[in-house]
Amino acid sequence: MEATEEMIEQLKADLKKARTYQDLMGEDGAIKKLLKASLEGMLDAELTEHLGYDKYSPEGKNSGNSRNGKSRKTLRNDNGELDLVVPRDRNGSFDPVIVKKYERTLGQSKIKSSRCTLRE
Repeated sequence: MEATEEMIEQLKADLKKARTYQDLMGEDGAIKKLLKASLEGMLDAELTEHLGYDKYSPEGKNSGNSRNGKSRKTLRNDNGELDLVVPRDRNGSFDPVIVKKYERTLGQSKIKSSRCTLRE
């Protein structure tokens, strides 16, 4: 994923306006927007690698598998929820690495939710 000039300018403006933790990590926080854009860009790159051709490339015609829209996914972490748009392929064989299928937590939440305590 390449950071476009528009994305960089938006991040600069958001960071300049930020006065609290909520301004960074809240619903429309600067870091949250950056994380969302980064994860979605990585997912798109993973699908491109999986299919073996770039988006809109004529190589994809009649290749047996192609892009087939996107679906929504909500991930939870210590700072709330993050709504992502995840690309999918026609054959359903795309298995993302950065955000796995059926994964619902991101970051430290995963560690906390999987901890077990043993009693003696």
